Amino acid sequence: METLFACCIGFLTACGVFLMLRGRTFPVVLGLTMLSYAVNLFLFSSGRLTLRGAAVLGTSEQYADPLPQALVLTAIVIGFAMTAFLVILAIRARADLGNDHVDGKLPESELSKKESR
Repeated sequence: METLFACCIGFLTACGVFLMLRGRTFPVVLGLTMLSYAVNLFLFSSGRLTLRGAAVLGTSEQYADPLPQALVLTAIVIGFAMTAFLVILAIRARADLGNDHVDGKLPESELSKKESR
């Protein structure tokens, strides 16, 4: 189970980094979201993966550690706020610059197509 969980975290991290290296803003936002999901899973796994762990002390021999759960909840809220901020920033950049490229400049291939029209 730990191997599958680690592979999922690695896959989400790889996809997130790949999308963050794109030239447009929407894939960057998706990549950052996938990277935050990978971090959430990593934080959750830091409390050990146990089956049938009780959330309340005294009801079972094994219990779930509440600290990673609290960290994940905090990371979810921060990730949602950051994603909302990036979406608004991308919309504003699109309105001001007229394109959705990360650096605000059109690549030469699109410039030559635009000039030939």
